[in-house]
Amino acid sequence: MQLLKNLLAAIGLVAIFGLLIFSMQKAPSDETFGKEKPIINDYNVYALEMPMGLNFSGEELPIENPDIYERMDRELLVNTYWQSNGLLMFKRAQKYFPIIEPILEKNGVPEDFKYLAVIESGLTNAVSPAGARGFWQIMKATGRENGLEINSNVDERYNLEKATEVACTYLKEAQEKFGSWTLAAASYNAGVAGISRRLEDQDVKDYYDLLLGEETGRYIFRIVALKEILNHPTRYGFNFNPSDLYRPIPTYDVKVDSAITDFTKFAHGFDINYKILKLHNPWLREKHLNNKTQKEYTIQIPEKGYYLSKP
Repeated sequence: MQLLKNLLAAIGLVAIFGLLIFSMQKAPSDETFGKEKPIINDYNVYALEMPMGLNFSGEELPIENPDIYERMDRELLVNTYWQSNGLLMFKRAQKYFPIIEPILEKNGVPEDFKYLAVIESGLTNAVSPAGARGFWQIMKATGRENGLEINSNVDERYNLEKATEVACTYLKEAQEKFGSWTLAAASYNAGVAGISRRLEDQDVKDYYDLLLGEETGRYIFRIVALKEILNHPTRYGFNFNPSDLYRPIPTYDVKVDSAITDFTKFAHGFDINYKILKLHNPWLREKHLNNKTQKEYTIQIPEKGYYLSKP
């Protein structure tokens, strides 16, 4: 009798477990559908149709060339199916492109160069193994040559506005030398001297005719792929609402022309904490500002109401 009771109990547990698994697999009811985003799992991988008229800064890619076609196809596939990174690029672009775009326009640099910043840093203050820093991955020597202050106390490569100005200066000079925005972009990766040497050694005049190393050889194709995907999200399977994107945070400028001994106390004076101050001014590298020369700096302070934490 006890054996029969144990058997019935076991059968009951199996039945309950089965019902639980079934309930977890059921589709959402009409009452719940739409209240939360439905989770759609499409594990299929599709070949991509090559878009017509691909160009960088108005300079068309010769897709009819089989080599160019395959290299472009590779970058479209890699960046389409790296979905987590792709979604982050959409989110960050909404926040930072409005800062970059007017600086490019003011300097007469094509808007497509904002995608160069995307592939250089992922729109973050990245640090490369070679020591390049910031959104535009500027080397220390290049930054100093173009007027940026770079030391242990202040590193203006992390100032997005100033770094974008330096990038514009470099790119305009490169374009004047090569007569091509595509070659100017390639030189941002390989250097003006490097691209000049390869053009001369291989006796060609066009980026797409050059045999280059892996990184520079993929460089323009990666830029164009990100341009294409970021401009046509649903074509490449990216689905989001405007509210999913990161928003620019309004700030106002505070001018300082003297030393600041403690940025924690300085931040408290504007009803923010040290972390928030540094998020908006990553070029301030220490907890104080030396400023022995009484140089005027512009510190950005977020408008009230955008952060819940208080000092």
